Amino acid sequence: MRNDVRVRKLVGKRGWSWRIAPSIVKPVLFATVKRDWRDTEKIPATGGCIVVSNHVTKIDPLTIAHCLYDHGRLARYLAKDGLFRVKGLGGFLTDAGQIPVARMTVGAVGAFDAAVEAVRAGECVVVYPEGTITRDPDHWPMRGKSGAARIALATGAPVVPIGHWGEQQVLAPYAKRPDLFPRKRVSMLVGDPVPLDDLIGQPVTNQTINEATDRIMASITELVEELRGETAPMERFNPRAAGVQEIGNPNKPRRDDA
Repeated sequence: MRNDVRVRKLVGKRGWSWRIAPSIVKPVLFATVKRDWRDTEKIPATGGCIVVSNHVTKIDPLTIAHCLYDHGRLARYLAKDGLFRVKGLGGFLTDAGQIPVARMTVGAVGAFDAAVEAVRAGECVVVYPEGTITRDPDHWPMRGKSGAARIALATGAPVVPIGHWGEQQVLAPYAKRPDLFPRKRVSMLVGDPVPLDDLIGQPVTNQTINEATDRIMASITELVEELRGETAPMERFNPRAAGVQEIGNPNKPRRDDA
């Protein structure tokens, strides 16, 4: 394992958004974050793939996209549909190839179809299997949802786990004001593809979906454990069982779309 910040040649066609965003985001991250990127050679250089990761704060999509971009891949996220309705931002996200998803509604099926199509077309689709920022009190990966597993079983593409840690020191979950200085260390560890070969080609049942989801979350959790030097709880946090709202800011008494 080593710190790897070598830049690969970019794969894929860039629209205007991908030409503008790196020139803005990368200097900000360089100025405020110390990169600790490890085993990034495991990011597939070409071909369709599904990147799965833990979700600790609102800015980690930027750090993961930065890592993927510098290793030759354009990240296509499954992003909540509300972002696409924000004036100015919606057009940017659409040009960048991001995929809107109406969380916890029947409209999420359209996002699944778009993600499968993107992976089959050779693109890198990033999925947060938890579906939102973790509700675990200690920021461990919580119970996963089935989206990443379904995309993997439908496409047979490699599922590449990335564990990361440190962004929550820059911006605490659901905080509005970042703590930029001194620079914070953000660690990112890329794992081997999640072993799903024995499930690919089998009938897609609740059993196979749940097994694939469990393997995905276990792979992510092992990476986060290595970065933190700690052991995660034996049982992953379940927001529904704990009576915690599954989307939006859990610190607010009412449900929002944050």
